[in-house]
Amino acid sequence: MNEPSGRWSALWRALQKALAQPEAELEGLEPAVRAAASRQPAPVIWLLGKAQSGKTSIVRALTGSSRAAIGDGFQPCTRTASRYDFPSDAPVVSFLDTRGLGEVDYDPDDDIALCESRAHLVMAVVKVTDTRPGVLLDVLRKVRGRHPQWPVLVVQTCLHEAYPQGMEHVVPYPFDHADWMNRVPDALRRLLLAQRGQFEALPGFGAVHCVPVDFTLPEDGYAPVEYGLNSLWEAIEETSSLGLQARLRADPEVSDLYSRAAHPHIVGYSLAAAAIGAVPVVDLALVPAVQARLLKVLAGIYRMRWNARSSSEFLGLLGGGYAVGYGLRMAGRSVAKLVPVLGQTVGAVWGASASGAMTYALGKAACAYLARRREGQAIEAETLRSIYRDALKTGRRMVREQRSIQRLPPPEAPDR
Repeated sequence: MNEPSGRWSALWRALQKALAQPEAELEGLEPAVRAAASRQPAPVIWLLGKAQSGKTSIVRALTGSSRAAIGDGFQPCTRTASRYDFPSDAPVVSFLDTRGLGEVDYDPDDDIALCESRAHLVMAVVKVTDTRPGVLLDVLRKVRGRHPQWPVLVVQTCLHEAYPQGMEHVVPYPFDHADWMNRVPDALRRLLLAQRGQFEALPGFGAVHCVPVDFTLPEDGYAPVEYGLNSLWEAIEETSSLGLQARLRADPEVSDLYSRAAHPHIVGYSLAAAAIGAVPVVDLALVPAVQARLLKVLAGIYRMRWNARSSSEFLGLLGGGYAVGYGLRMAGRSVAKLVPVLGQTVGAVWGASASGAMTYALGKAACAYLARRREGQAIEAETLRSIYRDALKTGRRMVREQRSIQRLPPPEAPDR
């Protein structure tokens, strides 16, 4: 048996063994997963805005987290800045929030220095009714003065506060059409345009992209509750090259709430497995344990338990020989494409690609298996293997694209 084949057959057997471990032992993996993820840092969105401007609502809409989870999840970075990693166990995105903006005696310099050193995307959040966003503009002027090429995404929030009494959202969402000014109330139009004029006058030459949104709760009485979310996603994709939709949103045809909630966890653990797989020796023990931990996390999302019966049935349907063999072929193809670009050893690149892609494929196949079990239905082996095949290709592409993610470009050298 050649070395790669023997190595990954051993990993498959190790996965079976890891799934038999007590839950407590697998939970102890979280520090190792986070350490691995830190070698492939998650994209960081810098949320810059006053208190109550709608920053938490944006995080909730993008991640699907509850307000309570977001509130508990933000961890302090400085006295007035905090960070929210999502998902917390294997982050695929992080949000930096400058909490003190607009408060009396607030000096933003420390926060600006921290966020400038970490941010991949600057997202300025401003209520549409805020006619004096001077504090926010002052900070952005400083940032763009040092980084004139940085793009800025301006999210204009709380549109309903400018509606006439009794008015509901204009449906369909009008702001991505050229005639939007003729389709919204005059007061809202004036406020939007006045704010846009101020932000578009920022120094520098990086793009300033403005997008109006209104993210509310069901009890607020406005529908849809995530008004403008698709346009915000489009703006994020246009303003950055982070591929956040692929990280946070399941395939568009997926309507199952459980699968949608599971998707970012699958991505996070897959990227962590890719980082571990790039380290020879370590991966043989740790990658299967990470995969087992992911499968048990997914079972929790589906409100089920992953036990010995689940492991035997799932792995039996998938078939170790099939999964390993197909994974080896796919990983081998990816190495041929990656090595000339990355300049790394064949072993490291092969290990990262195969570990990440196979973890992603296992996660997607597990979601299909858990969904059928939850509904009391059987699943055919070939159906599960087809899902695994398709997901393996997606996972391989995701690992490759992760390596191309860059922070915001550094400031240009001054003219001499």
